[in-house]
Amino acid sequence: NEFQLHMAGSGSDGTEDSDSSAEREQTNSSESDGNMPKRQRLTRASTRLSQSSQAADHDESPPLTPTGNAPSSESELDISSPNASHDESQAKDQANRDSDKDLSHRPKRRRCHETYNFNMKCPTPGCNSLGHLTGKHERHFAVSGCPLYHNLSADECKVKAISREKQEEEVKAQEESNSRHATRHQTPTSKQSKYKEQVAEIRKGRNSGLQKEQKEKHMEHRQTHGNTREPLLENITSEYDLELFRKAQARASEDLEKLRIQGQITEGSNMIKTILFGRYELDTWYHSPYPEEYARLGRLYVCEFCLKYMKSQTILRRHMAKCVWKHPPGDEVYRKGSISVFEVDGKKNKIYCQNLCLLAKLFLDHKTLYYDVEPFLFYVMTEADNTGCHLVGYFSKEKNSFLNYNVSCILTMPQYMRQGFGKMLIDFSYLLSKVEEKVGSPERPLSDLGLISYRSYWKEVLLRYMYNFQGKEISIKEISQETAVNPVDIVSTLQSLQMLKYWKGKHLVLKRQDLIDEWKAKEIKRGNSNKTIDPSSLKWTPPKGT
Repeated sequence: NEFQLHMAGSGSDGTEDSDSSAEREQTNSSESDGNMPKRQRLTRASTRLSQSSQAADHDESPPLTPTGNAPSSESELDISSPNASHDESQAKDQANRDSDKDLSHRPKRRRCHETYNFNMKCPTPGCNSLGHLTGKHERHFAVSGCPLYHNLSADECKVKAISREKQEEEVKAQEESNSRHATRHQTPTSKQSKYKEQVAEIRKGRNSGLQKEQKEKHMEHRQTHGNTREPLLENITSEYDLELFRKAQARASEDLEKLRIQGQITEGSNMIKTILFGRYELDTWYHSPYPEEYARLGRLYVCEFCLKYMKSQTILRRHMAKCVWKHPPGDEVYRKGSISVFEVDGKKNKIYCQNLCLLAKLFLDHKTLYYDVEPFLFYVMTEADNTGCHLVGYFSKEKNSFLNYNVSCILTMPQYMRQGFGKMLIDFSYLLSKVEEKVGSPERPLSDLGLISYRSYWKEVLLRYMYNFQGKEISIKEISQETAVNPVDIVSTLQSLQMLKYWKGKHLVLKRQDLIDEWKAKEIKRGNSNKTIDPSSLKWTPPKGT
């Protein structure tokens, strides 16, 4: 099959190029003869283009395709016999009949020019930009999609992509078969139990540590490549966990590639890569709509007290010398030890709240609120030392929520993650709901990390309630009223814990003593941690109106 590219429209002399259709019929008739060899054809448009290029001092640049780019191969040019013997009217009729077919081919021939900028190169030293971490693309332009950076080859990425697709299809088929009676049958199937045992067996040796040769290999790799390559990850955890991590990397890389193709992220000048925040340098996770003059710098300098963003270290140093802020604006409504929570009104402190939302978007995927902050209250948690109150995290809340959402957006700063502060923020939001005598729930959709934190919190609340409950009959409504957790969230948590059963037409709540004992053992091991909210330290009354 020949790829044809027709230069449609009027020529420079004002006549239509209808000869190309006549020539197509002539060629088809000659091919059907069987004795004559295939001849490549030359349309009138390409002939005029070649004549004009020869008249201009024999310019050797190739003719342009309708995309404005030079054709990538000779197959994109129409080179055909100039001999056309058919009647011009027949040629026009044939051209009209074939127009839809011809037009359907042209975008496919141009797509590579529209999608990729071949002048861009991957920043990884020694990389030729070929292949992609997802195994689904031929080229990449960022470290997130670079196989070489991840110590892989393009072929290995393709093999892993095929393996992941097969596993996803199997999991999807299994979920579809089990989804019909999900509420009634909470007991794991034999296949699920066997798989859980296999994973537990695989994970047994993940904390054994590296052998001497492995440590030397890791150190040699780090000294050779430094930060230009990902550290070697083999043998530092189980194969199962490493594969989970690789899947997450591929999925994130695919999401970034989609954003790049859609134009939301452009290579090289698109995204703030790092921010200097107090004594920390933080790698960002997502794109945030900072002004273009700041976003294209790739590195941003942010005052940790007033959240003003700047272009350079010098500007930040001068700003810090005269910045009088040492804590967030607004009222301090909670303090215990070094932990404080400030209530900031988006209407009274608009600039601060806008800067807080822009900062949060660097670490949240689903956040869409940036500038319309007036209908919200922001509860900012800080940790105090002799230099001031440092931002730990925050959550925002609508002043008047029709659906009784007690959280619109919640974030723990990366440097304070996995230390219990996220659970403190969630607990504080439910404490406010109790004071308001309302039942609360977070606004959806939740981010991945937010969903993990909330599920963990709901599990802990329910197990604590079960541990202290002494009666024989339990009501989900009573649990909701005492804990301020929405009944829907309670039911979903009970289902995940396999504590909700369907028996004789009724749903029963089971008191699983093994889970309660496991939770109590963790509580005793944790001891008297200061990462808990003390209701007696709250000095707050619900706001009236807006």
